[in-house]
Amino acid sequence: MTAPDAGRGIWDGEETRTFTGLPHDSFRILHVSTGNVCRSPITERLTRHALADRLGDPLWGGLVVESAGTWGHEGAPMEANAETVLAEFGADASGFMGRELLDEHVIMADLVLTATRDHRQQVISMGHSAGLRTFTLKEFTRLVKAIDTATLPPLEEGLVIRARALVRAAAALRGWLLAPTAEADEVFDPYGAPLPFFRSIGDEINEALDPVVTALTGVPARA
Repeated sequence: MTAPDAGRGIWDGEETRTFTGLPHDSFRILHVSTGNVCRSPITERLTRHALADRLGDPLWGGLVVESAGTWGHEGAPMEANAETVLAEFGADASGFMGRELLDEHVIMADLVLTATRDHRQQVISMGHSAGLRTFTLKEFTRLVKAIDTATLPPLEEGLVIRARALVRAAAALRGWLLAPTAEADEVFDPYGAPLPFFRSIGDEINEALDPVVTALTGVPARA
C-alpha cells in the first residue's frame, strides 16, 4: 500500500498534477479529450471514484489518474454540467484545472484512453511509442471484455503489475477484435449541450469504465 504522504500526491485534486514524489512503481492512466473540460474530466473523476469504490482506500496501489486535452483549456475549470454529472454519481469534482496535452504527459502515461479515434490518432502522432498503450475508452472496454481475467496477475502481486499485464493483453487483441461500426468507439462531445445530454454522456462513460475497473482490480462494482 502506498504511504499516505506519497498517496496524497497521487490523488488529491490539483496536487495530482504537480506532485513529483511519486513512488517509483506507479501506473499512470491518462484520459484525453479536446478541451479537457467535459469528457476527460468526467472520465478521470469517475475512474478515481470507481477505484475507490472497489478498493476502499483511494491511496491504494500506486495508480495515477489524470487527464488533458488536445486543445486543452489550460487552467480552466470543468464545465458546470460536468460537475453536476459527477456529483450525481457521488464523484469528487473539486480542485480540477484543465490542461493542454503535452509530450511529457504521453511519455509518462502507461495507458492513454481517449474520447474518440481522432484523439487517439493525435496522441499516437506525438510519437513516444504511444501506439501500444493508447486506445479509445470504448475500444479498450471492448478488448478488456474479451480478456480472461484469470490469466492476469492476481491483485496480491500488485495493482501496477496487473494493470501493465491488462494493457499488454488488450494491445495483443486489437487487430483481432474490431469495432462493429466506426462510431462504436466514440464518446461524443457534450460541450455547450444541456444537462440531459451531459447525463447521457456520463452514463456512457460510466458504463464503459465499469468492466475496465473490474478487470483492473479484480473487484466488481458494489450493487
